[in-house]
Amino acid sequence: MREKFGFLISIGILLWGTCFCSFVGKNSCLKVTSLWSINGDFDSAVGNFGVHRPGGVLNGTVVYPRPNKRGCKSFDEFHISFESGHAGCPIVLLVDRGDCFFALKAWRAQRAGAAAVLIADDINEPLITMATPEDGQGHGDYEQDITIPSAFISKSVGDRIKEALSNGDIVDIQLDWREESLLRPNEQVEYEFWTNSNYDCGPKCDSQLEFIENFKGAARILEQKGYIRFTPHYMTWYCPEAFVLSKRCRSQCINHGRYCAPGLDRVYDGKDMVIQNLRQACLFKVANESGKPWLWWDYVTEFANRCQSKDKYTKECADKVIRSLDIDLVKIDNYIGDTEADVENPVFEAERHAWIGKGFRGDITILPTLLINNIQYKGKLKKGAVLKAICAGFQETALQSFCLNEVLPDIQSTGRSLEPLYMPISSA
Repeated sequence: MREKFGFLISIGILLWGTCFCSFVGKNSCLKVTSLWSINGDFDSAVGNFGVHRPGGVLNGTVVYPRPNKRGCKSFDEFHISFESGHAGCPIVLLVDRGDCFFALKAWRAQRAGAAAVLIADDINEPLITMATPEDGQGHGDYEQDITIPSAFISKSVGDRIKEALSNGDIVDIQLDWREESLLRPNEQVEYEFWTNSNYDCGPKCDSQLEFIENFKGAARILEQKGYIRFTPHYMTWYCPEAFVLSKRCRSQCINHGRYCAPGLDRVYDGKDMVIQNLRQACLFKVANESGKPWLWWDYVTEFANRCQSKDKYTKECADKVIRSLDIDLVKIDNYIGDTEADVENPVFEAERHAWIGKGFRGDITILPTLLINNIQYKGKLKKGAVLKAICAGFQETALQSFCLNEVLPDIQSTGRSLEPLYMPISSA
């Protein structure tokens, strides 16, 4: 299934000197509703980089640069700044797809002062999710520092905006995330973390493990106080029936090709990671049944630290960690079952069911992925940012009694101001 998930862009052409204000403060703007020649709501797709605003809106004026239309070069080379538009409204930079990664376009726009970036497709096709470049593709670390929202729009919508701008019109837009509100009707926030047990795949895996290590203390407190309900999830693939007995499938899969993962290195096969993923899922199930779901965080960090080199992915090392945490090893092994048998595993079947998109959420396609109240979190995978996103998921009473008095002051004391927050995927 392909998810059609993004946010709406409301577009209107306004008279010079007017804007929609995206702030409440000392300044104000006069809204004049006239010349609505291309007004309307248009679908767009958020990128999996940058900072988005679930439950909120951002208003600004669109600028399409004459030089550097694809946004791949630094705008400093052209002596261009996008600090503010007419009447002090924020600038939403429109650039064309092509020549460089989506994330680099957003980074260039941010460095030039834009409040958000729209990236227009260069061909007529369904919307895609803009992904960060894969490790090893020669990119820098700039995607970790992107703090503005981004949206991918169709070629037809981009062409209409550019035509209006070329005619001298002022195009003000509103990026609307209100349908993505994280609010839950009760006072408990639910969040899911889609992950895997391979922590040696490069910078992304390093940041994932760093997040788990840093967040486990907060996760324990949140769970013990009953504020949240956490569930880890694991993604698997299957081997086509015709290839189940092939060497490749046997080395990458368990349970007769039903649950697979790509090979890791010369020492460990994909099936080693699949079994460890299954062990972690079963461990969480047992810990949750015992009323201590936070033990999952302890196990994952201890396993990563203690089971390295030749002990990596071995049952012996994993069992030592499990025993040290006083978790029922017999129950875990029973849930794991016989990984060589030609049978379904109930735990992994439940994971496969959870992986499939429901409602407005599509299939999970990127690891790691964090969901808060069934909304994909688009912020940085950092303790402070994730805590703030979880705060946004509480109803007002819980938000006042917990987040405002306990969590947010702690975040503010760090000096950070972070805001949280699948279709086909591409990085460029």
